[in-house]
Amino acid sequence: MKKNLQKVMSLLCVSALSLSMIAGCGGSNSGTTTTDTPATEESTEAVEETVEETTEETTEEATEEAAEETASTDEGSTPRNETLYEAGQQWGTINDWNPMSANSNNGLALSANESARELVYETLFMFNALDGKLYPLLGTEYSWNDDQTELTVKLNADAKWSDGSAFTAEDVAYTYDTHVKYQSSQGADFSTYVESVEAVDDSTVLIKAKAENGVAINPLKVTSILNTMYMMQKAYLQTVEERNGEDADKVKQDTMEDLVHTGPYAPYISNDQKAVLQRDDNYWGQASSMWGKLPVPKYIAHTIYKDNAAGQVALSQGEVDVCQQFITDVQNLWLQDNLPISTWLDDAPYGACEVMPSMFFNVERKGLDKKEVRRAIAMAVDYEQIIASAMSGQSPTFDEYPRSVVGPTDGERKYVDFDAIADLQWENADVDGANALLDEAGIVDTDGDGIREVDGENLSFKAECPTGWSDWNASMEIVAAAGEKIGIDIQTYFPEASSFYDDMTTCNFDICMWSCPGAGVMNPYSKGMFYFSEEYAKLASNWSGNFGHYMNDDAEAILKALPSETDEAKLKEYYTELSRILLDECPAVALMYRPTLFYAVNESVWTNYPAADDGRNIPPTDCTDGYGIAALYDLELVE
Repeated sequence: MKKNLQKVMSLLCVSALSLSMIAGCGGSNSGTTTTDTPATEESTEAVEETVEETTEETTEEATEEAAEETASTDEGSTPRNETLYEAGQQWGTINDWNPMSANSNNGLALSANESARELVYETLFMFNALDGKLYPLLGTEYSWNDDQTELTVKLNADAKWSDGSAFTAEDVAYTYDTHVKYQSSQGADFSTYVESVEAVDDSTVLIKAKAENGVAINPLKVTSILNTMYMMQKAYLQTVEERNGEDADKVKQDTMEDLVHTGPYAPYISNDQKAVLQRDDNYWGQASSMWGKLPVPKYIAHTIYKDNAAGQVALSQGEVDVCQQFITDVQNLWLQDNLPISTWLDDAPYGACEVMPSMFFNVERKGLDKKEVRRAIAMAVDYEQIIASAMSGQSPTFDEYPRSVVGPTDGERKYVDFDAIADLQWENADVDGANALLDEAGIVDTDGDGIREVDGENLSFKAECPTGWSDWNASMEIVAAAGEKIGIDIQTYFPEASSFYDDMTTCNFDICMWSCPGAGVMNPYSKGMFYFSEEYAKLASNWSGNFGHYMNDDAEAILKALPSETDEAKLKEYYTELSRILLDECPAVALMYRPTLFYAVNESVWTNYPAADDGRNIPPTDCTDGYGIAALYDLELVE
């Protein structure tokens, strides 16, 4: 099944035009010079053992657990030849179906990032990372006026709600107004840039941008409403408001289990063992103006697996069809185990690399408020080890793609003058340079305990990310090992995902790890916001970026100027300067490049999945996200 794709890295890492709001690339979304010391060798062995043990120790256990989970979900099971099984999206019992919820865990249906999950709720347009374009869905076309203060959107006249009523511009306007009225995260975010959303007639929406001196504040952000905001029915929202007394907290906490939606699937089974969506055979999208047919699978199902290992076993056994998880040495599944499993690309990095999982430093912590400490930690990290062991080679290196504020795609890297920031790059695992930097700054060990101090206090920090995210856990272990080599005590801390989310979103951490946005209509502006935005840092619950609360007036001025700038030379100047600040100040440091979504498919039941060389222009977004949902209409059963 595997085809030999000998592609250059520009094909391996998909070229996209724009950027994304959030992506949770968790998991489970470097130079070439190494420091030859015994400590480095020991640390490499330790991390390799950690990764191997994660795989070896859990394989037998995960196999047994997968069997138990399969048995426990037999009741209410669906025909295998009608069901597409996913893994890596849903990690617990679904707690709501509410697009306005601040604490929803509904990964199966609610993932409204740049490539929104289009299974149950739908957006106006679908983003495609392969070409950076928006494709029609509930909307058919959009256009700006000359000064980019008004965005006009035309709707598909065939679009209908699951109750059979027509989808209209009133629904669009009321969806937006409700988000703002109850200050959902999207409502709070977009209301900064949007003046109003109005229904001109049943099929026409007018989005007015907020402007200063006649210039729109951020037309890029306004455009992103089209592919990131799930549409909700006006009549249903009024019902939700009424039963909750228009109380903001209650409205946002409503589970919406009686939802009305436009998407091709509806909730069918939801418990602590699995979640299943059932196709709506009256789905409007089978009209000739849209897909012209129904998606092939009648059911989309997701068993609730304990961790990556259990999901990987299920994939290997053909119990999972599409797997959104990091899999160590994924190529062994077909090269050694001869399984009918494939990835977007046959060769490393196997996926479409767009994002940069990064460690953020909390600059409000003593010690980490000093850029010398942050930069020294960054310099000492063995990124080649992260890529080789934690990522098992599934990332291009920082030698191939030097560090900057943009990702490893042609569409983004054109915005940075890498020669201008070459002097700020550091070699891989530059322990000597890091120690010299700290010594020169007077940050030394004065009491002989092996730990450097600032104002008499030891530099001692926790580096955290969610437990069970094996590739990230291994990456944080390598960061901790780097600290030991330069006299900084870094201990790893891997809490449950919910606890980690609380820490990250409230700046209650020392060092944390999270991924920047992938491809999207705002690229590469979103990455600049991710690393520097003061607006994000001021949010009470911040999922967007700048988790360590770093403030820089120059960076903030650039972020304000970027959205309205169209001159290519000026854009390059801006992004080069943001890259200079990022490398010099190190408020956050990219640890690797990786796909927005991992993508491995088992073709024992279904086939004709998207692949890089098939010419269909369907992105590897697990047959669910953005224009990637087009894959559901092409799937075929294996005979």
